Amino acid sequence: MAESKLAHQFAAYSEWRKALMNTVQDYRQWLNEQELNDAQIDQRLQQLLERLREDKLNVAFVAEYSRGKSELINAVFFADYGQRLLPSSAGRTTMCPTELLYDPAKPACLQLLPIETRASDATTTEYKRYPEEWRVIEFKIDDSDSMIEAFKEVSTTKSVSPEEAERYGLFDRNNPEDALNLNANGTVDVPCWRYAVINFPHPLLEQGLVILDTPGLNAIGTEPELTLNMLPNAHAVLFILAADTGVTKSEIDVWRQYISGTRWKQKGRLAVLNKIDGLWDELKDSQSIEDEIKKQVQTSAELLGLDAGQIFPISAQKGLLAKVNGDAALLQRSRLPELEKALSDELIPSKKQIVQESTQSEIDDLLGNSSLILDSRLQGLSEQLDELKGLRGKNEDVVEHMMNKVKVDKENFEKGLQRFQALRSVFSQQTNRLFSLLGMEALREQVTTTRNKMIAATFTKNIRSAMDEFFADLKTRMQSSETQIEEIKKMMDAMYEKFNQDHGLRKSDAPSFSMLRYQKELAKLERAYKEQFNTTLNMITNEKMTLTSKFFETLATRVIHVYEIANRDVENWLKAVIAPMESQVREHQLQLKRRLESIKRIYKATDTLEDRIGELESIESGIRQQLADLENLRRQMYAALASVQDDAPLTQAA
Repeated sequence: MAESKLAHQFAAYSEWRKALMNTVQDYRQWLNEQELNDAQIDQRLQQLLERLREDKLNVAFVAEYSRGKSELINAVFFADYGQRLLPSSAGRTTMCPTELLYDPAKPACLQLLPIETRASDATTTEYKRYPEEWRVIEFKIDDSDSMIEAFKEVSTTKSVSPEEAERYGLFDRNNPEDALNLNANGTVDVPCWRYAVINFPHPLLEQGLVILDTPGLNAIGTEPELTLNMLPNAHAVLFILAADTGVTKSEIDVWRQYISGTRWKQKGRLAVLNKIDGLWDELKDSQSIEDEIKKQVQTSAELLGLDAGQIFPISAQKGLLAKVNGDAALLQRSRLPELEKALSDELIPSKKQIVQESTQSEIDDLLGNSSLILDSRLQGLSEQLDELKGLRGKNEDVVEHMMNKVKVDKENFEKGLQRFQALRSVFSQQTNRLFSLLGMEALREQVTTTRNKMIAATFTKNIRSAMDEFFADLKTRMQSSETQIEEIKKMMDAMYEKFNQDHGLRKSDAPSFSMLRYQKELAKLERAYKEQFNTTLNMITNEKMTLTSKFFETLATRVIHVYEIANRDVENWLKAVIAPMESQVREHQLQLKRRLESIKRIYKATDTLEDRIGELESIESGIRQQLADLENLRRQMYAALASVQDDAPLTQAA
């Protein structure tokens, strides 16, 4: 059976990313061969390559129990494996959030985080740094029984006391619905595991796909990390409904609060009406069945506030069966290809655009710096050639006069270097001030202070006040950072202008940098906090502690993550600001030294004038060739950035 368009485009996207990495590697190798590389440039190139290599495509599946969510994952991504990768049966099969990915450094295995870790303040992201906290079950990828047995673990539960369940935030004795979940012996059933990671060498996972299979809707609300981190940052979220149940109130609430809400991006959010095969009635004609499906789609669209075209009616089970058996007619009837087309048309292009924009910005700056160095060398050589050609037919006194003039230029530039060193000192002071505003240590102290205030708070308004102060301080820090960045840019612009006037260095404006991206991320988190807080205004003490220990810890982790990215990006910007100036100063210093050496050798008759002119003309020709090579590399990288071949052959079968 032909590959699905989604699998095909994803593989093509992966090939595009690899081709882009190859062009960056070619550029890096060329810099080394031409002796144009240095430690700072090489570090930036290495970071760029690592970002491309570690690039992931995250797709999350959200649904109430028994909506066919795991079956849909099997049908869309793993049908070509010939069997169900994830367990799928009637009832609840996914008890904890389950992440499917591939890490070649680890064996094929299932990693499980015990539910007892919910009693601590640490998030699942933090626990990923401590592998000893996880239970690991290895399985054989060529043994289906081994895999099926391992994957059953994500469905296991155990009985605990109500007090223990409360400690995990999974039971509230004052909630009538929770009270119904008490067993006859007074215990409560809870999942054995808080989180699961399946490391599996499937071709799509090997290419960077990461799939998040969430538990039922109730569990989404009890694990804030899902609502504050994983779902908002997924490149696509599929919200699965069932044709045999319609849209329930809990589904509407989750859709509005966590998936379609204004706090997060809207692209890649799709609703799926599964199990339409339940409407296939042999006693009805095809038009009647079609009318019934359209009616279900229209009703679902109205309840979710979507256009009917945004609801995708499918049968995941029939789609999987059709793919496994090579039944094209059944696959068409399942309508699974329509969903796959919508995913491929929206998911891959939007992800590619994100990578394009971030990569092109970095490449433009690096290529510009290389061009600046070569232009400076070419300009210096042209000046030397003009000087030497002007000495033709001149006597010894004229040569000596020219040598003295170059000495004066060199001495003047040495004085300019003192100003440059002073600039470096001021630049370091300004940089330290900037990082004090974005400092991770100060942020973590602030997180600790806010956490303590919330724990000590007696009333709801005190919790709100602590959180409001937290976000107000974050805003102030970001705004002050923006001001500091502008001051650094103005200082560097003035220095570029000064060196251009005094020494003829190429005038260049320092690149701009905005903190808007990080301010927007913090604003999203603040909106998330306010929305969450408004839903728990009447919370009792236990609920207050749950908010403090679970919701705030996850939110704080997200804030720290935003700051870590901001620190990394600011550090790269600072390098981009100072690097061209350093390169030009270094090149100008070398050129003055070479000019003086050339005239000295001619004055002392160790070189003939014509030999020296010929040597410099040869070097000049070499630099012009380097500029041509650089332009070719630029075109190759832009070509690699520009297009992904939708019809490119797959190197691996999915």
